Amino acid sequence: MTLVSGWGRFPVVDTDLLRPRSFEAVGEAVGDVTGSVARGNGRAYGDAAIGTARTVAMTGFDRIRWFDTASGRIRLEAGVLLSDLIDTFGPRGFLPFVVPGTRFVSIGGAIASDVHGKNHHCEGGFGRYVDSILLLTGEGETIEVSREQNSDAFFATVGGMGLTGVILEATMRLRRVETGWIRERVIAASDLEAAMRALDAGDAATYSVAWIDCVARGRDLGRSLINLGEHAGKDELAEGAEAFPVGKGLGLGVPIDLPSMTLNRYSIRAFNELYYRMGARRAGGSHVVSLYPYFFPLDSVADWNRIYGSRGFLQHQCVIPEAGARDVLGDILDRVARRGDASFLAVLKRLGHGDGLLSFPLPGYTLALDFPVKGDILSFLDEIDRLVVAAGGRLYLAKDARQSRTTFEAGYPALPRFNAIRKSLDPKGNIRSKLSQRLFDEV
Repeated sequence: MTLVSGWGRFPVVDTDLLRPRSFEAVGEAVGDVTGSVARGNGRAYGDAAIGTARTVAMTGFDRIRWFDTASGRIRLEAGVLLSDLIDTFGPRGFLPFVVPGTRFVSIGGAIASDVHGKNHHCEGGFGRYVDSILLLTGEGETIEVSREQNSDAFFATVGGMGLTGVILEATMRLRRVETGWIRERVIAASDLEAAMRALDAGDAATYSVAWIDCVARGRDLGRSLINLGEHAGKDELAEGAEAFPVGKGLGLGVPIDLPSMTLNRYSIRAFNELYYRMGARRAGGSHVVSLYPYFFPLDSVADWNRIYGSRGFLQHQCVIPEAGARDVLGDILDRVARRGDASFLAVLKRLGHGDGLLSFPLPGYTLALDFPVKGDILSFLDEIDRLVVAAGGRLYLAKDARQSRTTFEAGYPALPRFNAIRKSLDPKGNIRSKLSQRLFDEV
């Protein structure tokens, strides 16, 4: 048995952790015990990729089966990391259509979470560019699922948090690009209303995201830096610049768990003030930057999750429908600011429609906030959840470690259909995670 957690390091769970080396061994690992789930690179924040009895690590399955240069279609195993895909095919002129905030996620995990990026408002989520999936069901059967073949299983698997079975392989499409550089434009917004207007006006941009100062109050409530981006062409690069930048590995890391007192209202306020002022100086013009810091700003700091201390942290990521979003987000931010211990990296984005039955996105605004695990944080987040539910919103399962069944069921109306498909693929209930035990499974 091994102690395992998600990226948030909460909760920590004792599980039988296996690392099979063949698909046959994966089938045996899943079939001979009730309570198994697949795990990619462990970047889900909570308990989604931890089995109630057994956790099956899939990062050993990291081969590319084939790649078609003409169409950009690729067949690959589920353990391939997004970082490997970018570093290998970026210099050849191809990138994934959708990337989340870290490149250290597995392809299987990206599909199971239907991860979204800065372009969801116009280009959708990761699953939209997946053509087919080789799925090992809880019954031990290996089936190919797609929009045309076993379509119910396909749309339940995209965003299904690994509960329909183990993703073994996938066929997906890559985007053709001229360079690995992004032309970005920064807009400084003085408050939440200005930030939302800037995001709305930036709908025509391929990429848009706002860093939001979650400790600012009063007339500065919700002040933000909005970042709009487009893929840069070769003619936009500086003379002598390589078409594809060299990807940097992990830089300096956080060697120890920082004391809980490190992050407090004073340190966060000082950091946010400096960050906003520096960003505001860059507002107005456009700049060409490498895709790595643009898409993955935290990847340059190894083990950054240790900043929150040994007890870990919780990320609360909600999506609020467009109608009434300004008031609800303002209420949430005001409560967070008065509390004073939220993260220095808070993100606001626009989202469109999701594709999977349990995909997180819906048309509206998503707000992501980190909180150290301490004090009354669980009851405080329950309070925020009630605001989200009342507004018709929901929480992101890939980031969740503590929401209630009531909150979950209110936010995902397709849950009954998903449960029926899941049961048809796994009638004995072999596939179970700590997340499903908390939110899905019969009690």
